[in-house]
Amino acid sequence: MRRAVVLFNLGGPDGPDAVGPFLSNLFSDPAILPVPGPVRKILSKLIVRRRLPEAKAIYARMGGRSPLLEQTRRQASALEDMMRFKGADARCFVAMRYWHPFAEEVVREVRAYAPDETVLLPLYPQYSITTTGSFLKEWRRAGGGVGRERAVCCYPFLDGLIEAWAEGVVEAVARIPPEGAADGIRVLFSAHGLPERVIAKGDPYSAQVEMCAAGIWDRASSRLPGGCRADWRVSYQSRATPERWLRPDTVTEVEAAAREGLALVIAPLSFVSEHSETLVELDEELREIAERNGAPAFERVPTVGDDPGYISGLADLVLDPRPRPRLCPVSCGACPTAAA
Repeated sequence: MRRAVVLFNLGGPDGPDAVGPFLSNLFSDPAILPVPGPVRKILSKLIVRRRLPEAKAIYARMGGRSPLLEQTRRQASALEDMMRFKGADARCFVAMRYWHPFAEEVVREVRAYAPDETVLLPLYPQYSITTTGSFLKEWRRAGGGVGRERAVCCYPFLDGLIEAWAEGVVEAVARIPPEGAADGIRVLFSAHGLPERVIAKGDPYSAQVEMCAAGIWDRASSRLPGGCRADWRVSYQSRATPERWLRPDTVTEVEAAAREGLALVIAPLSFVSEHSETLVELDEELREIAERNGAPAFERVPTVGDDPGYISGLADLVLDPRPRPRLCPVSCGACPTAAA
């Protein structure tokens, strides 16, 4: 079987002049601002105008652009190699939601490849209508449906992913000197936030985030050094609009832990690649907040990137066409597996 695998993610500006258009695309998405079109157009312009100076400054600290596309292409190359190792005839394509390469560009590439099957593979481990759901709608709008097509909705319990995250937590804890951990260690699994109204509509994102964090901690905690006093919590970062977002907020949790004298380990739970939310928001801004509030140590778990175990797990998802069991609680009515 000849397979096309489309890895998709948020995307990011490829230069200073792209920051504004990238933000405009983001905040023009009905999944992000679910209001009538004319109202969304006005709100989008207001939000972009307010956020643009700060966003440009953030990307300037990263060399003027997002590294997300480059990292995603490395993941795609690693996945191609892994699938060939597993005996599959497959080619990987990369598509982004809010900046190049857009879905419509990649649809044309996939059509030219003429696969028997197309697999849409999110680089969002946890499903949300604002991320994976939004991209799948855009893919259909762009004319997707090349050959037999199926989509992987989510993989919050993927063994290779859980293992990579757990090992990252263990290594981060091991980097904390004994004097820094004298009063204990707080592991914060920090996920990208969402407005609470999204979850109220049955979106399974936060439920999957919390179950995923529990699975990582279950594996990591048994490997921590004897006598290590550590606990964990889930928190949410990157609030982007004035409305009420998921809580607790990562900044608030870091401030509280630091005041308690706890060493901090931050594990970015919903990110599999490094970008502004990890390289700037966590590594620079959050570290400064922790140090200002007296945290004795601060460590950050790197994203999984092209970790071989993670990539092998993705390959297994691509190559196994069997329907996947529902992972989400019954209350999550927007779970795509339930809808299917």
